Amino acid sequence: MRSKSRFIGAVEIGTSKVAVLIGEMVRDGSVNLIGFGECQAHGVIKGLVTDFKSASDATHSALLIAEQNAGVKIDEVYLAQSGGHLEGFYNQASASVNAADNTVSQLDIDTVCRLAKAKALPEGRTVVHHIRRPFYVDGKMVGANPEHLHGQRLEVGYWTVHGSESVIANSIHVIRGFNVLVGDMILSSLAAGTMMTTPQDRQHGALVIDIGAGTTDFVLYRDGGPFMTGSVPVGGSHLTNDLTLGLRVTEGQAEKLKIRHGRAITMSRDKSEKVWLNGDFAIGDRQFPRRAIELITEARVQEIFEVVKKKLGAELAPELCAAGVFLTGGTAKLRPLPMRRPRFSVSPPYWAKCLQAWTTNSTVLNMRRCWVCSILVSKIAPAPVAAGSAPADCCRNSSRAPDVTRRTRTPTSAPLGRCDD
Repeated sequence: MRSKSRFIGAVEIGTSKVAVLIGEMVRDGSVNLIGFGECQAHGVIKGLVTDFKSASDATHSALLIAEQNAGVKIDEVYLAQSGGHLEGFYNQASASVNAADNTVSQLDIDTVCRLAKAKALPEGRTVVHHIRRPFYVDGKMVGANPEHLHGQRLEVGYWTVHGSESVIANSIHVIRGFNVLVGDMILSSLAAGTMMTTPQDRQHGALVIDIGAGTTDFVLYRDGGPFMTGSVPVGGSHLTNDLTLGLRVTEGQAEKLKIRHGRAITMSRDKSEKVWLNGDFAIGDRQFPRRAIELITEARVQEIFEVVKKKLGAELAPELCAAGVFLTGGTAKLRPLPMRRPRFSVSPPYWAKCLQAWTTNSTVLNMRRCWVCSILVSKIAPAPVAAGSAPADCCRNSSRAPDVTRRTRTPTSAPLGRCDD
């Protein structure tokens, strides 16, 4: 008898929008993407719920749109976590191998993992993820599974991500108001990193930076798995605010100028060059210096990169990040050059110049832009872990990652699983 399919929703409550993706989990462990919903966010600032009713209304609208699009009811939700309330620390533990012949057993592995995760959290904090780093046997790295190897001492470390209990409870309460359970929480940076990089990229070392509206999330990969994560409460909305103050315009006008004329690097050299706010010559339409707009946005973008660099500290070593830097998120769409074509791609050399000041390795750089629905896929089905890389329990969900396929039931308003390189 064929078992009933489960319909799982992936939800990201962002500062600018709420995105929902619905996947159907079938018997063979695969996931069919069958619905997508999106709604403008309200009541969320820097990834934190500040107005519960407004945030609930926006989230429930996105959930309803996704369910109507898929023609099913969601059984369970995986909720993305982001924001400045998230912090992380590293804790390492070691244990002697118990067997007389010095063969590592599953009991030894369980013991050292339990010790590495045993560090107490401050009051009011809760664990979001335990990210395990490679094992070491007698000081030599052995990767994901040291069982049956010979040695006298087994070591392992965990990067533990924890967040504010009240902040997380608020976001969970928003979902429960839709009469659906939250199955687990997924770190937004890990979700983005899974979609943006290949197993080879993660093995060689890569840094993924997701620049959203209110927050910037990042994950550093090393030896095939997540090595360090972080989130800073600075994003694209700060560029808008800077333009509002610097040009003395409304927030809506500043957002329009940012999208049309904002740059991560000042490209204009002519101080007299002007751009129109609307270009329709209607009442209220006026001109602004292009160079002033670019200088304002450049300063804030550089600050975002500097904050990320400071968070990473000495871990940001070019020789250990050979695959390069991957950028995603709405702010990563800032155009490098004025182009009249309706569609364009941001070129890696442009962002290489922008990052050169702090990566010191801009010649080895990759940049991709990924649709939010593609990022959300990894919240349902994280990519399988490559052999010799970090183990599957880098997420709290340590079950086998299912395959992801696309199946269209009804036309959707946005492409599913699309990634623009």
